[in-house]
Amino acid sequence: MQCVVLAAGEGKRMRPLTARRPKVMLPIANRPMMEHLVIAARDAGITDFVFVVGYFEREIRNHFGDGSALGVKITYVTQRHQLGTADALRATAGMVNDRFLLLNGDMVLKKDDIRELCRGSAPCVGIHETDHPQDYGVVTVEGSRITGLEEKSEHPKSNLINAGAYLFDPGIFDLLTGIKVSGRGEFELTDALETYIRDGTLTGYPLDYWLDVGQPWDLLDANEALLSSMHHEQCGTVEDGCTIPEGVSIGKGTVIRAGTYIEGACTIGENCVIGPHAYIRGSTAIGDGCHIGHSTEIKNSIIMPGTKVPHFNYIGDSIVGSGCNFGAGTKVANLRHDNGPVKVCGKTTGRRKFGAIIGDNVLFGINCSVNVGSLIGSNARIAPHSLVEGCIEEGSIIR
Repeated sequence: MQCVVLAAGEGKRMRPLTARRPKVMLPIANRPMMEHLVIAARDAGITDFVFVVGYFEREIRNHFGDGSALGVKITYVTQRHQLGTADALRATAGMVNDRFLLLNGDMVLKKDDIRELCRGSAPCVGIHETDHPQDYGVVTVEGSRITGLEEKSEHPKSNLINAGAYLFDPGIFDLLTGIKVSGRGEFELTDALETYIRDGTLTGYPLDYWLDVGQPWDLLDANEALLSSMHHEQCGTVEDGCTIPEGVSIGKGTVIRAGTYIEGACTIGENCVIGPHAYIRGSTAIGDGCHIGHSTEIKNSIIMPGTKVPHFNYIGDSIVGSGCNFGAGTKVANLRHDNGPVKVCGKTTGRRKFGAIIGDNVLFGINCSVNVGSLIGSNARIAPHSLVEGCIEEGSIIR
């Protein structure tokens, strides 16, 4: 069976993290989120993939290549203009000739769910129960048969959502030819599903596990979940006097210097320098080529490759892009004094603790303070002793 993965979108809600990479290439547990999905599908028995790419497609092509490194075959097709999910699937016409799986590339699934979905009858939609269905497309069901679909609504008719995983046969392409542009200016896959619903042929498969990555802070939830379940291997060099539990991965060429204390499930990439006397707390992922230095504490955060946090720093519950540099004493706050949920640019994260979203190549001077819920665009420059809060545009200079 083939698997089509939709990976052409930018993911505007994830900016500034997607300013130079597609959403599906954002790292979770030091792998692009789409790689976790491909591995789950591979382990479910699928080895033939078609990637629909578009925005910064070279990032995907360069990373995955022909798929041989993962033991799969990957073919690419480019969606020149991001005109919706139906348009993306339509780009693969002629490339699939039997039943196939269709997956949105920006979610986390488990192999058992993928395997069971593939064993069903097409057409079938993966559905999932959630406590906030108003954020998604909602489905109504009678038994296993889907009886209705509705877009995001303040008053959803059920708590079951369309999870973005589908089983189709080639007949779907005939339906795609008749779809018209929606009010959002896109060709919507849900319009084709409505035909199946009217015919009474569309069924739903309840997914036991599904994790959506729709907002930047969702990366932290996905990171925690995957770190706690992954196999950990420790390579590199660990100096005397370090405390490192078994649930920590350490990449090749990495040096953990004396006095460093690591707790909880964490992953550290290749060619990093950690310490001396660094404190890495649980659910943290540190990318390749990073430096986490003396008396620096990182907690529940994603630090992308090439970032330097060299001395007397604190970063908590944050996502930091690649190539950043934190001056000595710069700290990122992660807790409001009133213990209320942290908001980013006016949007609630639903999290009591959340620090900042920091784009690529942001440079901080010494002793800067970054307030809770800050969003800092790529290539910003922050002068020493600055207080940073709110939404900072790309390329800004803060004095």
